[in-house]
Amino acid sequence: MNFSSKILQDAVEALGALPGIGKKTALRLALHLECDPFEKAQKISDALIRLKTDIKRCSKCHNLSDNDICNICSQENRRKHVICVVESVRDVMAIEDTSQFSGLYHVLGGIISPLEGIGPEDLSIDLLKKRVETEKIDELVMAISPSIEGETTIYYISKIFENLDVNVSVIARGVSFGGELEYADEITLGRSIESRIPYEMKN
Repeated sequence: MNFSSKILQDAVEALGALPGIGKKTALRLALHLECDPFEKAQKISDALIRLKTDIKRCSKCHNLSDNDICNICSQENRRKHVICVVESVRDVMAIEDTSQFSGLYHVLGGIISPLEGIGPEDLSIDLLKKRVETEKIDELVMAISPSIEGETTIYYISKIFENLDVNVSVIARGVSFGGELEYADEITLGRSIESRIPYEMKN
């Protein structure tokens, strides 16, 4: 792709570095922004900068937040004794869209994957253990993408809590094994949350 402007080329390369955006799409976006009023580009620029400088991690659940405690943890009508354990912030959004879960969340920040060098110490499992011990949690709903790594993560967490007075359940397998939770449709995911079953560890 030949450019008559180095500034345009830099903009296309910056946009093209985002996931799911190819060179042609990046070029179309860059040309669109160049033609739009300055205020629109400035608004986008400011929002992206704030995303890096001002956004926080909730000190309770590790979800993204504007404040120390996120909006979900702050809601009084939530079932405070039930925590849905998920891999990422995107999974929180996917489950919230189903309107089938009224408890709290805990974002692990990934799943255990030795091949990628991700161990339990790289996830927010210690924070989860602290919450269970201090917040009188009755149930942990393991809403983690069904895969080998996901099952390993569920098993590891279940072993931690097997001697504590907390039930560990998994979402029903309406979500296909090996699939990504965030790509499941709202109806399937919602039914999986509602039809969760006790987790059984296999030795």
